[in-house]
Amino acid sequence: MDKTKLSDLQRLDLCKKYFYGGFALLPFLWAVNAVWFFTDAFVKAEYPQQREVKKYVIYSSVGALVWTVVLITWTVIYQQNRAAWGEDGDQLSFVIPRGIP
Repeated sequence: MDKTKLSDLQRLDLCKKYFYGGFALLPFLWAVNAVWFFTDAFVKAEYPQQREVKKYVIYSSVGALVWTVVLITWTVIYQQNRAAWGEDGDQLSFVIPRGIP
């Protein structure tokens, strides 16, 4: 999609959709929203909807960052404790590793 062909109001609407889409357990949309609309929010000359776009870009960045921290934390905890958790640790995995780490 070429967002340069969209009006400022349509860009704001698209930015909102990506932001709310992130709440459907799709945090990748927040990361895309933050990157894709960064120039519209912070670099481009002032326009009426810029304040709202800026708000959604900041919230999307924070949401993506929080999800990234949570995912990394869970991965580290799981990798360190899978063997200690026994069968419960194995049941959490799609691929059950063989042997003891």
